[in-house]
Amino acid sequence: MNKSLLITREGWDALDKELKYLWKEERPLVTQSVSEAAAQGDRSENAEYIYGKKRLREIDRRIRFLSKRLDQLRIVEPDPRQEGRVFFGAWVKLEDDNENIRIFRIVGADEFDPAKQWISIDSPVARALIGKQVEDEVVVTTPGGKITYFILEISYKPIIS
Repeated sequence: MNKSLLITREGWDALDKELKYLWKEERPLVTQSVSEAAAQGDRSENAEYIYGKKRLREIDRRIRFLSKRLDQLRIVEPDPRQEGRVFFGAWVKLEDDNENIRIFRIVGADEFDPAKQWISIDSPVARALIGKQVEDEVVVTTPGGKITYFILEISYKPIIS
């Protein structure tokens, strides 16, 4: 499945900050340490040199990815006309059949974070929620079976549980 090209302003800013950090801070430090390790002589058995070159490749790969991805992504700002319905960037408070309360935020594929309960717009839960409103019932088909949620609250600002 292709990742969506949508991202929140906060998500775009975080990726941009990571790119700048890698390019302006981490890469120069690693480059310097590789140069110093290379100056010590035999590179074939120099662990600092070998690790440094490996780390430099990882950094360069991430820089290339972020540079290309940031050019592709489209920042989506909440629109006042969305109020009352679930769209990209919304926080949604749900209750399942067992009266368990969950709060999710629908974000781009590049910024989802299970620890924060941020789910990708590409996920089954998000796809089922899009366009719904408070008091709607939503059935989500997951690998573990079907889950029914009742929408309690929708906001484009964080919901405090």
